[in-house]
Amino acid sequence: MSLLDEINGPEALSDLTPEQLQQLAEEIRAFLITNVSRTGGHLGPNLGVVELTIALHRIFDSPKDAIVFDTGHQSYVHKVLTGRKDQFGSLRQPGGLSGYPSRAESPHDWVENSHASTALSWADGLAKAFRLRGDDRFVVAVVGDGALTGGMVWEALNNIAVSGDERLVIVVNDNGRSYTPTVGGIATQLSSLGKQLAAIRTDRRYERTLKRIKQLARKTPLVGEMVYGLLHGFKMGVKDVLAPQGMFSDLGIKYLGPINGHDIEAVELALAQAKGFGGPVLVHCITQKGRGFKAAEEHEQDRFHAVGQIDEVTGEPLTDTPARTWTDAFGDELARIGAIDESVVAITAAMLHPTGLDKFARHFPERTFDVGIAEQHAVTAAAGLAAGGMHPVFAVYATFLNRAFDQVLMDVALHRQGVTFVLDRAGVTGPDGPSHNGMWDASLVGLVPGLRLTSPRDEQRLGEALRLAVTVSDAPTVLRYSKERLPEPIPAVQQRGDVDVLFASQRPRVLVVGYGQLCDTAVDVGRRLAQQGIGATVVDPVWALPVSPDLLALMAAHELVVTIEDNGVVGGMGARLGQEARALGIETRLREFGIPQEFLAQGNRGQMLEEIGLSAAQIARYATEVVSADEGSVRITTAG
Repeated sequence: MSLLDEINGPEALSDLTPEQLQQLAEEIRAFLITNVSRTGGHLGPNLGVVELTIALHRIFDSPKDAIVFDTGHQSYVHKVLTGRKDQFGSLRQPGGLSGYPSRAESPHDWVENSHASTALSWADGLAKAFRLRGDDRFVVAVVGDGALTGGMVWEALNNIAVSGDERLVIVVNDNGRSYTPTVGGIATQLSSLGKQLAAIRTDRRYERTLKRIKQLARKTPLVGEMVYGLLHGFKMGVKDVLAPQGMFSDLGIKYLGPINGHDIEAVELALAQAKGFGGPVLVHCITQKGRGFKAAEEHEQDRFHAVGQIDEVTGEPLTDTPARTWTDAFGDELARIGAIDESVVAITAAMLHPTGLDKFARHFPERTFDVGIAEQHAVTAAAGLAAGGMHPVFAVYATFLNRAFDQVLMDVALHRQGVTFVLDRAGVTGPDGPSHNGMWDASLVGLVPGLRLTSPRDEQRLGEALRLAVTVSDAPTVLRYSKERLPEPIPAVQQRGDVDVLFASQRPRVLVVGYGQLCDTAVDVGRRLAQQGIGATVVDPVWALPVSPDLLALMAAHELVVTIEDNGVVGGMGARLGQEARALGIETRLREFGIPQEFLAQGNRGQMLEEIGLSAAQIARYATEVVSADEGSVRITTAG
């Protein structure tokens, strides 16, 4: 039996010898490689925190002590050590183990954290609460994968520094990377620190000099020991010059490090020292992302940050090369635009490759800006670029634009700056779970005056929309699309002003409005209705905002309108259409189909759409029943 088989909770770690701890670390790495290779998930970050997480659970008493991960995708080892290793076969699967901390899974998971740079604010609040309640508890915040580039971290540190007596330990998991190498001045300071200190400490001239001074000092009567003490202070001063401890200590936060994050004994010693200090302490650990898996260590792009199903030996994908995606199409088109228009620049928040901007960056590196995990800064910097005569394209996951809504509203829109936002992973994303479903973006940006929004239905429409967007100089534009592969082209059968008609049957009574990738669902609904003898018109407004007068005219000409969108139904594009119609006195009945206002669990996208009522059969059934009821006829149902 392996050591790992005997670990069913953190308490089982306490009696292990150093040799057994090292063996356990190796077993955990092998376990992660085997299991995550089968399910997919965040492999690289977790391979890098094995020893660190073991040390955390030996020094602190979880769940009494709160361990908060930033970001949550580095919590797999934590899950293994807290009794969930037998569930790893279901990782990120419907009804299975979450890829992030989950309070529903375990009391050891305090915060369901998957968005970066938030853990210190959580930790500050928890530590204050424990102090006020008189609870004898510690709070540990594990910060890593580029989270220190986010402004919220520094807002939290500013407040933590003045607390003085909070039992709070901040562990910086410094692997030098988010997806790609972490960018920015702070990251540069941290990443170079270990190399600098090692170089000085191993310089023989340095050691010889210190040794000679030490010998001379101790031979000097009376003042020798004093000089020796000063010498020790000199050594620490040399370290202070190089280390970022001055940056943190000036704030009032004790700094320990840098520590080899793969040396369990060293990490434990530092954590024990931090625990005994009695106030906020920062422990700086140097780790290697992807450690122990050669394929990950050698993967320059992202160290296997996130993988699908792969060979657990070679790291090669087990599935065929995926079909062309929306991200691929966007990346190709932006590169073509960049070759024509030198004013176009690209911005990413530490996600160059996942958002498709790597193609633009290869051709135009001087016009590509990676700001780190700092979406707020990205948006306002984009406003500045636009004011300076450039046209910025900020590509970001839809769920992450939520973090910069104020900047979109007040810095871009208020100042009438031409900035294009390209929102990847819009709508239901599936295995990534509730924090990553891009179901809020259209509702949020719909509040912004003057903003133009489109959700292209296929690759051709994506290219057309992007080319138009970069010509808009007086307002923000937003393009949103899903994580999925590109659908087959959906040609328009006719035009009604600026609205594309995708399907039309005789004597239309129902208007079906499809947005984005759900346009194919809308066409299917129209065909099902026609089979029931109910005339239907299926349209794509092309640009959802501003609401087209041509779409409103079509609405007035039908008895029933159904809208279908991959966004929250509250405040979505269907809701906006209804508001505009009521303002004009259009009384046509409207039913919006979209994502309900709830946090959707992880699952298969297709199954999830079915479960929330976004299938053609369910929508056609509703429309058939409404029309039939209006006629006073017997209820008719469509085939499933």
